[in-house]
Amino acid sequence: MTDRPDEIIEHPPVTLRRYRPEDLDELLAVATDSRDHLRPFMPWAAEISRAAQAGFLAQADRDWDQGVAYNYAVRSGAELAGGVSLMARIGPGGLEIGYWIARDRTRQGLATAAAAALTEQAFRLPGVQRVEIVHDERNVASGGIPRKLGFTRVGHRPLDPRPEAGTGLGVVWQLTRAEYQVA
Repeated sequence: MTDRPDEIIEHPPVTLRRYRPEDLDELLAVATDSRDHLRPFMPWAAEISRAAQAGFLAQADRDWDQGVAYNYAVRSGAELAGGVSLMARIGPGGLEIGYWIARDRTRQGLATAAAAALTEQAFRLPGVQRVEIVHDERNVASGGIPRKLGFTRVGHRPLDPRPEAGTGLGVVWQLTRAEYQVA
């Protein structure tokens, strides 16, 4: 992809901001505090360390430059509340959204707002015809987000790696450009 989503996106109650190297300490603190909350369905949460988070931030920077993934800090007010990504890994014409929210910030509409913001950004990009959200079938809370945003459940696909508490079978939700309505 040559076009890019915005680096800072305002979508109340969240602001999405492209991750920066200086986010390391805050990201490490929030991820560490949320480890037990995240680990069941986020395989990366099994190894939360300074080195792992620094590696993620460096990879996020490379991915952005290469146009393969756009990773954002989800901020609510002045606080880091989670992360969200727009990823070019589902083939031509499609982008996938992934998200996580800190343990003490769930059930506040933050993931829904972040996913809505990235859906809008995705459909602003040329050639994007569909956006998908995929979650393990046991992660019922995560499935509420695409449902609220008007995505349609279209099938299943294997997850690799398999989440610790999951079945490894992902539920695939999709929204097409034709179906998309700006809220």
